[in-house]
Amino acid sequence: MPMTAIILAAGEGTRMKSRHPKVMHKLLDRPLVSWVTRAARAAGAERIVVVVGNGAQEVRDHLANEKNVEFVEQAERLGTGHAVRVALEATGIDAGPVVILNGDLPLIEPKTVRAFAESVADGGHAASVLTMTPPDPHGYGRIELAEDGTVARIIEQKDCTSEQDARLLECNAGCYAFDGALLAAHVSEIGNDNAQGEYYLPDMVEILRGHGHATTIVHCEDYREGLGANNRVQLAELAALARDRINERLMLDGVTILDPATTWVGPDVTVGRDTVLLPMTMLWGATSVGQECVLGPNTRLTDCTVADHVTLEETVGVDVTIEKDVTCGPRAYLRGGAHVLAGAHVGTHVEIKNSVIGEGSKVPHLSYIGDCTMGAGVNIGGGSITCNYDGVHKNRTVIGDNVFVGSDTMMVAPVTIGDGALVGASSCVTKDVPADALYLERSKERIVEGYAARRLERLKKGEA
Repeated sequence: MPMTAIILAAGEGTRMKSRHPKVMHKLLDRPLVSWVTRAARAAGAERIVVVVGNGAQEVRDHLANEKNVEFVEQAERLGTGHAVRVALEATGIDAGPVVILNGDLPLIEPKTVRAFAESVADGGHAASVLTMTPPDPHGYGRIELAEDGTVARIIEQKDCTSEQDARLLECNAGCYAFDGALLAAHVSEIGNDNAQGEYYLPDMVEILRGHGHATTIVHCEDYREGLGANNRVQLAELAALARDRINERLMLDGVTILDPATTWVGPDVTVGRDTVLLPMTMLWGATSVGQECVLGPNTRLTDCTVADHVTLEETVGVDVTIEKDVTCGPRAYLRGGAHVLAGAHVGTHVEIKNSVIGEGSKVPHLSYIGDCTMGAGVNIGGGSITCNYDGVHKNRTVIGDNVFVGSDTMMVAPVTIGDGALVGASSCVTKDVPADALYLERSKERIVEGYAARRLERLKKGEA
């Protein structure tokens, strides 16, 4: 039967000490809750119900474009059992496997979610608890199994005897799977007779057992899948685990990472074989990198497409396309849809924005190229810029093939420089330049012999 995932994302996360909901804090380049929704979707969930509360609009806005996600607001936060009851009442879910996941569980794998759902799909068990055996089980609820292997009860850490604390190493990861019909029929039986006056979902194990229904466990072979983040220290620890997992996969697939501890790659990034990632390289979003590239050190790319044989040193790129055999940096900034064609070079302290840099063209150093279409074989002298903004509008500069622009040149858009033209250094280009022409704009020089010495003498005497 179709699987439903209910993701609990309503909590305040007070230990984060933030104005943002806990589930919106990022792990690598993706908010915690988005890791969980994507895992559920990849596992085959046909409906994903996100229970929101604190910071509800922020969560809604972030997940608005994800498929199969619907939202239920828990106006009063009265515990996990109450959150699930609110979700069932709002959505009418009353059949099929229902998997309850916490919104701060970023490392859970789709195959685990799928196995979780399958554990209650055949009618043999009414519920299932996700379990793990972390190196230090202290703080987690412990699972006590009956002789037939079903769950007898869940004992919270504060209620464990010293003997139970030492013996019961199977820990509750805080996620549950239910037969949807039985969950809908009995969720209202959860009471709030406890110190917090809240409705706790783990009580469903005892409730279902009282009705003659068994609960089983699904054990995470990798305990890290069951780890959540309650504060920023734990968030950083989880980020390091996610980093290591991704870097290990990349290295096993043929990518060289010189220092995995200082190399950060997002979960949606792809990197080709024989590419080298140097220290302090960060690849985020939907970035794809080809084969036999060298990236770094100190390079950060977000939503970029990089072809084969590209070298990027100390480069920041956001939403750009870089074709094969390009060299870039150090200390270059590419953004806003820049497109660098094959064999081009972008040098030191260069910024490129919303521009095409033609094949084999060079912008070697200390230049700004914005809103420009540049042909092939162009050379831009150091310190040159396109003056693309008039205070209201952005205007384009068009540079033809094989143009040579001298150093310290201002190109005041809109302006076109034709193929093969030569622009003298220190020019301010305000008119279109014909193909193969020389454009030279300079004030006539003036030399006054002895002026500097006479001026200095006047200053020493206090004269104007």
